[in-house]
Amino acid sequence: MKSVQQEVDERSNLTNSNKFELLLFRLGADDNGEHSELYGINVFKIREIVAMPEVTAVAGSSPQMLGVVNLRGQIITVLDLPAIVGVKPKTGLNIMLVTEFARTTQAFAVESVEEIVRLDWSQVLTAEGAAGGMVTSIARLDGDVNNTRLAQVLDVETILRKMVPTEGKDVDPETIGPKLKMKPGTIILAADDSVVARSLIEKGLEAMGAPFVMTKSGKEAWERLLHIADQAKAEGVPVDDKVALVLTDLEMPEMDGFTLTRLVKQDARFSKIPVVIHSSLSGKTNEDHVKGVGADAYVAKFVAEDLAATIRQVLNK
Repeated sequence: MKSVQQEVDERSNLTNSNKFELLLFRLGADDNGEHSELYGINVFKIREIVAMPEVTAVAGSSPQMLGVVNLRGQIITVLDLPAIVGVKPKTGLNIMLVTEFARTTQAFAVESVEEIVRLDWSQVLTAEGAAGGMVTSIARLDGDVNNTRLAQVLDVETILRKMVPTEGKDVDPETIGPKLKMKPGTIILAADDSVVARSLIEKGLEAMGAPFVMTKSGKEAWERLLHIADQAKAEGVPVDDKVALVLTDLEMPEMDGFTLTRLVKQDARFSKIPVVIHSSLSGKTNEDHVKGVGADAYVAKFVAEDLAATIRQVLNK
C-alpha cells in the first residue's frame, strides 16, 4: 500500500509529463430530469472531500450561497454548485468539496463524486465562452475517440469571484508602484485560460505600463513565441529584443504552464527570457515544482501589487 507521501509525490511528478488528475463529479440534471453531466476540478485544488455537514445559513446571502460550516476549527463558506450552474440534484446535495486556491479556502456542495482520472493536458480542449465563462475547457476522458466521455472543467476562480466579489479595486494604479522598466520594443507574453484571470492580468499590466500579448493556453503561447523567434531571426536580432518576460498560469488546456516553462528554458534561443508562473495553485509542493522546471519566480493569484513587485524584481535582475 502506498503511503500518503508516495501518493502526493506521484501526483506531483505528473507535472513533468504534461499530465494531471481530474476529480469527476455530478451536480444534477436539467429541468426535465435529464442530462446529468460530468464536471471536473483539478485534484491539486481539493483539500478534502466530506459528506455534506449541517450548514448554517448566513442572513442576507445570495441563494447560491448555502451558508457556512465549522470544519476543523475553520469557518468555511459553502456554495451551492448545482444552483450556480443551473441544474437540480436528483438525490440532494450529498458531498462537500473543500478547495484551496487563489489564497482562499471555500467549499462547493455537489450531488456525487465519481472518480479521479489521470489525463494528459492534450486531452483537454479550450471551451472559451461556454456556460457564461464558468467552463474553461472540455476534457476528453477516453482520448480522441468517437463517443468519448466528456467532462466540463469548471473555472472555479470565475465562479468564486461572481459569488463572493472582492472589496475595493482589483488594480489600483496608485498602489501598484512605478512603471516597469523594459527594453524598448519588448513585450510580456502572457498565458491564462480563465477569462476573469486574463482580464485582471491585462488591467495589471496596463497599470504597470507594460506592453503585452495575451494568449489562452500554454500551447498558444509557445506557438506565438516560436513565431516571434522566426521574426527575430529574419531581422537578425535575439529573441529577447522582442520578449522581455513570459508570464504563465499552470492549469491550461493542451499544454500546462510547467511544460511551457520547460520548453522555454530548454531552448537556447530563449535562454535570456525569464519566466514567471502566476497561478491559483499555491502551496509548497507547487512552488517546489516551479523551481524544478526552471521558472524564475512564482506568484499566487491575484494581488496586482504582488504581481507587479514580482515582475519588477525579475526584470531588474
